[in-house]
Amino acid sequence: MNSILPAKFLLKMEELLQDEFERFMNSYDDPRVYGLRINPLKVSVDEWMKLSPMKDRVRPIPWVKDGLYYTEEDRPGKHPHYHAGLYYIQEPSAMLPVELLNVQPGHRVLDLCAAPGGKSTQIAGKLMGQGVLVTNDNAFERTKALAKNIELAGIRNAVILNEEPSNLAPVFGGWFDRILVDAPCSGEGMFRKDESMAADWERHSIEKCSIMQRDILVYAAEMLAPGGMLVYSTCTFSPEENEDQIASFLVTHPEFSVVPVHHYGGLSPGRLDWVAEDIASKLGTENTRSLDGTVRLWPHKVEGEGHYVAVLKRSGERNHDGEITNIEEKRSQMSYSMKSKSKKQRNEKMTRGSKPPVVELSPEEAWKAFSDQHLNLVLDENEKLVIFGAKVYIGQRGVPSLDGLKVVRAGWLAGEAIRGRFHPSQALALGLIRTDAARSISFSSNEDDVIRYLKGETLFVDREQLHLQNGAEPKGFALICVDGFPIGWGKYADGMLKNELSAGWRLV
Repeated sequence: MNSILPAKFLLKMEELLQDEFERFMNSYDDPRVYGLRINPLKVSVDEWMKLSPMKDRVRPIPWVKDGLYYTEEDRPGKHPHYHAGLYYIQEPSAMLPVELLNVQPGHRVLDLCAAPGGKSTQIAGKLMGQGVLVTNDNAFERTKALAKNIELAGIRNAVILNEEPSNLAPVFGGWFDRILVDAPCSGEGMFRKDESMAADWERHSIEKCSIMQRDILVYAAEMLAPGGMLVYSTCTFSPEENEDQIASFLVTHPEFSVVPVHHYGGLSPGRLDWVAEDIASKLGTENTRSLDGTVRLWPHKVEGEGHYVAVLKRSGERNHDGEITNIEEKRSQMSYSMKSKSKKQRNEKMTRGSKPPVVELSPEEAWKAFSDQHLNLVLDENEKLVIFGAKVYIGQRGVPSLDGLKVVRAGWLAGEAIRGRFHPSQALALGLIRTDAARSISFSSNEDDVIRYLKGETLFVDREQLHLQNGAEPKGFALICVDGFPIGWGKYADGMLKNELSAGWRLV
């Protein structure tokens, strides 16, 4: 490994670390560690431990309550529980920034540089379905993985955007309670995990990254509400991208201050002695000392890769009451809300198993027809239908208008109306619980039928395996589950289960 590390990088690290340099270099010969994070939207750690064949080999990650180290041979990405979104596979150090963001249910949260989505799914687990998550990445190709990971985790209260921070700031000025800036960086901390990053180190220059980080922080500051918190993180050792970046930001944004972090579990303080003299002189001695409250994760001190994290708070008091909705906004909404009708009223209008009308339905009408036949879902008072062409989303009330922005997902994607018929999405399936479906089938994770389903095969299922609710007919869309957790849709008729899992979600 050491042979591929750039010579300039080694010289710089030796100068910075001095007596610690040898220990630091020895860490590159240590085996990588692997981590996964249990998804609390689906299952608790204790519940998952009862189900998983990995339970006797995992061990806790000290800085995150839902995080577990696993062994390389376990290959959790191949297990059906992965396809049910029960956990997210994530580098252990990368779990720390969201833990320090202190997200609470009901918050409005922005993940500004979000792809591929690991930290966004962690934020959503903190929100527990309450509040709003806006998750954004400026690279369109990367938003594909972001959207899939958001959907796999069963997140219902997220908006996914593909924008530059400069375009978001005018729309979301002072709107967010919490903002995560997991900034693009030179990636020095990931050399052991990804050798290609070492090869590209000089091309992704520290100078270029520092300029990008500075601009991102300026726009992030505009979007944070008074009293809100911002976490800045990188996966690099470079002081220019870490302590210097935060010190420079504090010089130009005196309304922000460092929230000191308790250094536990091998976490190390920021390095005051590495702050550039010209920046420190502008910041002042006391504020420079506050950088001791930022965090470094060193691979020779923790079981994880290299990271830096700073927690910043904006002065002032929260300028909204924390509620996503208000009466006037509700009255102005013309979108259909299933909350307005009871299940009894909906069932009187259309009984399950009835044939769809011949007249071509609008997307909204097609969704309602599908929902009445195949679901037991009643939307929350903060949820509303959002129609984009033929696509139907379940969005959050109170979100500023997204007109003019590049929207990847306007909310929880329910599905699409094609020629008057509603086609439910994989996102809808993964965001439900089993009892939300009129009919469902659950397989054990060790059954061959689970793998056959995930490969896209048609299955033959006994009528007795169907779980029907509220007098639902056997024929129709069924929610397919593993150990009771949804993994997709199937269409059941006369013992045959037609596979509705789209190609992009199949096991290969």
